[in-house]
Amino acid sequence: MSGRSLSCSLEGIQKAKRALIRCSLTQKALAEDLEVTRQPIGKFFTGKPVDRNLFVQICDRLDLEWEEIVAEPEINQDNSIDIDAIVQTVREKIKPLIQERCGTMRVLDMTQPIGLNDIYTNVNILETITGRQRLGIDELLQQCTNEDFDHFGLVKITEKRLPGLEAVDKYPKLMILGKPGAGKTTFLKFLAMQCIEGEFNAERVPIFVTLKDFAEAANKPGLLEYISSSVETRNFVSLQEVITHGKALVLLDGLDEVKEEDNNRVLKEIREISNCFPGNHFVMTCRIAAREYIFEKFTEVEVADFDDDQISNFANNWFKDKAVKPETFIKRLKENNRIKQLAASPLLLTLLCLAFEESGDFPANRSELYKEGLDALLKKWDAKRGIQREQIYKKLSVQRKEDLLSKMALTTFEGSEYFFKQKVAEQYITEYIRNLPDANTDEEALQLDSEQVLRSIEHHHGLVVARAKRIYSFSHLTFHEYFTAREFVVVRQSSDEALQNLVSHITDKRWREVLLLAVGMSPNADRVLLLMKDKVDSLLATDEKLQQFLKWISKKSLSANGPFQLGVIREFYFAFILGRNLSLSDMCIGIDLDLCLISYPGIWQAITSDDTRDYFQCNLILSPQLQLFFNFKHRKDDYISKINLQSYFWSKISIATTHKPTT
Repeated sequence: MSGRSLSCSLEGIQKAKRALIRCSLTQKALAEDLEVTRQPIGKFFTGKPVDRNLFVQICDRLDLEWEEIVAEPEINQDNSIDIDAIVQTVREKIKPLIQERCGTMRVLDMTQPIGLNDIYTNVNILETITGRQRLGIDELLQQCTNEDFDHFGLVKITEKRLPGLEAVDKYPKLMILGKPGAGKTTFLKFLAMQCIEGEFNAERVPIFVTLKDFAEAANKPGLLEYISSSVETRNFVSLQEVITHGKALVLLDGLDEVKEEDNNRVLKEIREISNCFPGNHFVMTCRIAAREYIFEKFTEVEVADFDDDQISNFANNWFKDKAVKPETFIKRLKENNRIKQLAASPLLLTLLCLAFEESGDFPANRSELYKEGLDALLKKWDAKRGIQREQIYKKLSVQRKEDLLSKMALTTFEGSEYFFKQKVAEQYITEYIRNLPDANTDEEALQLDSEQVLRSIEHHHGLVVARAKRIYSFSHLTFHEYFTAREFVVVRQSSDEALQNLVSHITDKRWREVLLLAVGMSPNADRVLLLMKDKVDSLLATDEKLQQFLKWISKKSLSANGPFQLGVIREFYFAFILGRNLSLSDMCIGIDLDLCLISYPGIWQAITSDDTRDYFQCNLILSPQLQLFFNFKHRKDDYISKINLQSYFWSKISIATTHKPTT
């Protein structure tokens, strides 16, 4: 029997490690006691075969019964086993378990789980972490034209994206970082399903571990022991062989969800298993800005936001075989850039699909939709998964966090500061905390609190995010505008001073969405609208050119003949002139709507339809009279003119132009 080798089982390794601590020994001290080198001792503690006699000696020194920790059957010294056959056997045995754990998903207010393959959209990876770029605010602003702000929010990612499966193939040890709701867990589940179904890494065995569950397991088992027990292979030698021979795809989900008191133990276990069994592939997920983790041999990447193609694919999967058609959802999404910004987040895209499915459209009051999205990030996303985050600053309730973000939003929005330095953000937080009841006014303590609060807002909720090293912004321009409006209506309780300040920005195009959101969230919208009208009236009363312009519009609309509403015709002329950037002198050409348009069936019915008034574009064929004018003033390709009836009217003087101007 002396020619045989023995090895520890997975459970036996954990028992041996505990015994080593109990005996106040290290592996080096144990080797010295037994007068052997460190190499066989190291093999013993990693489950590799060692000489039978030495195996028994080690167990005796550790006061262990070798029969209780040995892996059966005994392995020949030449280690001649068919590992590929073992891998396939293990894959078949754990396939039902992987399908049960990873085959479905259910988030937010879904009434029932849905199949992962029915909804999954391929993930893209950024190989450079966004928040670690060494860019200045000026460089970030250069990447964003005014059009980018409208269509892409605060940033337009131009870096090359790598498909998720390619990233896993490229890096054997991968740390995937991402914002809350970025799709990290879903991607890991997809990897497990693809692997077990033979579509990806079919030569490996997928092992899916929710790190929160591991950390909170009874009796605090080691990671190897937990893996063994969780897949119901407590004495199953083959699983150990798979890991020992580097044939596993180990998927570790949610490092950020581990509680602070369990953190060091979990990190130690991950480092140990990844170092002792380097032939396996490891993929781990964690939220950006959670903690400063260091895994020297892991490559860190970031989950990219969804692009247009991914959004369309997700919508097509979601609305397949449903009453609401995906084409309708995608069309309405394209018509509203602010809502579309939210769709870049898989979590918020899911919320948008749920909301749209209920009525076949987005809510008319967008502030309610945004509030639901914020509730998902601030409350529901963690709560529905039973995750309790550490409260960095105990006095910051969810409402106070919203109040803090509102104050920060208004201050930065007023100064056109879409991007702001970390120190500036921390100063806003410090000032807010200082004014809380019973706040610690020690400057050093306040500074430390502000740093931790900023990090927790990014980590827990993803509402403020790092765009470059020590430079932050709101995650979406939509949320920046929402919190700005909230400061006026909720925090300042719609006081006269607050609302007068708000409506003073009525001629600034940047504030258009803020004004609309303020009206939507105000308990007394009439009051806000009347203040806006008063502001417009005061502007008109002191501007002769504007009065002349509106008189001209009124006169032209009254001269038009046809079965259409007078307000629509005024809006047509208003949009027509401003859309062409014409001066008042240009208007004397006497353009008449009924003479300049070659009519065709249904045009006025389409223009006056309630369904198309909010966003309607109509190609109008110009008469020879008008063609001559455009040939003189503009390029020839303007003969067919596209007139956008979602006019400048709504952004400038939305109320005044629905009435005849006063003289």
